[in-house]
Amino acid sequence: MKSITRIAAALALTLGLTFGAAAAQGASISGEVKKIDESAGKITLKHGPAKSLGMDEPMTMVYRVKDPALLKQVKVGDKVTFEAEEAAAGYTVTRMEKAK
Repeated sequence: MKSITRIAAALALTLGLTFGAAAAQGASISGEVKKIDESAGKITLKHGPAKSLGMDEPMTMVYRVKDPALLKQVKVGDKVTFEAEEAAAGYTVTRMEKAK
């Protein structure tokens, strides 16, 4: 009986890790840089659906950036993938890189 419990626990852990990794990969949003405002720490991104933020439709939005250095890595017109989170002050880009 103990071995069945151990097997079930191992299976549950494996499935949890697998689905967690899939959810993390799904959090990336594809977009295009439309405007950069370094002095305000903001970026305007045109992007597809952002399921991780509850956005089912493509749109163009202004985001704050968690790290202002992110704005120096891109220019208007660049295709990017990014992750963002919702906060009291609005949406904030937490990670961004040029699309490959």
